[in-house]
Amino acid sequence: MANVVDLYIDYVKKQAISQPEKSWDKMVLGFQANKLKTKLLPKKDISKGYQKLESMMMSFVADALLKEESYVWGNIFAPCEIMECLGLHTLSIECLSCYLTGYHLEDYFIDFSQNSGIAPTLCSYHKTFVGAADSGVIPNPAYAVTTSLSCDGNLNTFRYLEKKKGVPFTLLDIPYEADEASVEYLADQLKEMTMKMADRLGKKFEEDKLKEVLRIENETRQELKRFFQLQKEHFYPGELISQLYLMMGTHLLMGRKDFLELIRFMNEDIRTYPKFEGKRILWVHLLPFYQETLRSYFNSSPDYQILASDIIMDFGGTLDTEEPFRALAQKLIQNIFNGSYEHKADILCGLADELKPDAVIHFCHWGCKQASGGSILLNERMQEKNIPMLILDGDGIDKRNSHDGQIKTRLEAFLEMIQTESKKQTQIRKAEEMEGTAC
Repeated sequence: MANVVDLYIDYVKKQAISQPEKSWDKMVLGFQANKLKTKLLPKKDISKGYQKLESMMMSFVADALLKEESYVWGNIFAPCEIMECLGLHTLSIECLSCYLTGYHLEDYFIDFSQNSGIAPTLCSYHKTFVGAADSGVIPNPAYAVTTSLSCDGNLNTFRYLEKKKGVPFTLLDIPYEADEASVEYLADQLKEMTMKMADRLGKKFEEDKLKEVLRIENETRQELKRFFQLQKEHFYPGELISQLYLMMGTHLLMGRKDFLELIRFMNEDIRTYPKFEGKRILWVHLLPFYQETLRSYFNSSPDYQILASDIIMDFGGTLDTEEPFRALAQKLIQNIFNGSYEHKADILCGLADELKPDAVIHFCHWGCKQASGGSILLNERMQEKNIPMLILDGDGIDKRNSHDGQIKTRLEAFLEMIQTESKKQTQIRKAEEMEGTAC
């Protein structure tokens, strides 16, 4: 079976390079096959909840790609709630780039985009997607939505795709400050975008439906908070890529009943798993799901478990369902990735207080200035809390920018250090208990 899959992947890759206009249908067919595989033959080494999550995310992308008119391109922070109300799926270019790696095409698309004039310093997720679109592999949707949030490349990427591929887009300009004027400014942008899309795409918008979507989102977020608390106590085996799927769910499926029901199932399912005796990790920034050393240490490991990541928990508030556009504006402005890194560090310190991880790992994605610049500040803040932190450099998608040997050396030294420190603290605690008993 594996040989058949590898042969198909190789066949599609070759056609994407030689006959790009004929390869897309075959790519989507592969996604559909993987959708069935994850549903009928789930991975045995991961929990039932993560099995269902993988199946849901494969189905979401595979089914959306069947009909070009059913989805819009977005960045990961585009308000999927509005698209949901318009009967559209939001496919973020970052996530789609990850899916394209299934055909081992990321290096080809990155090189294609750079040879077309795209700067080498642009984020590799964006270069992968631009290369896929520019080469003629990916068909164009009717619309796209992006935000100024987090990534400097968003505007340039979507502007380039509009110019070269004719895909109209809306840029949501996210203010840094959460004052009344800023909220109103962004809420007006969201309203204007909604009406523009509804008119352009022939869709009907109902504000009551948006209110219901936000109500479901509030419930989902509360269930997610319960899940992360339960994951502090229980061994819930998953893979590194499970965190990517959860990040996709919390950004592309928020407000959908099926995603809410999945998180509820995970909360019930996790209670059936044993106590977790290993080290709990709070992950910061992107997850290089392909990286062999990280997979070997975190995939279904009873020794190291990722509690959560900042991208999954980038907003923790409650949305006002009676004023949905204002609520979405506040959600975007209060996002952990908006504003200064000091703002992000404050929220991460709060998460550390709440989740009580044994350690923090900050992955600095190549080309992401915010991550590289802010990691030192966060390390200082974690030192104040006596939480060890590891800074890893690499690339979330381009394997050529990640050096497994360096990551392996640094990760293993760090994990050995936290294990040694844990043993030392246990010995000190036992000595204090014995001394107290003797007294």
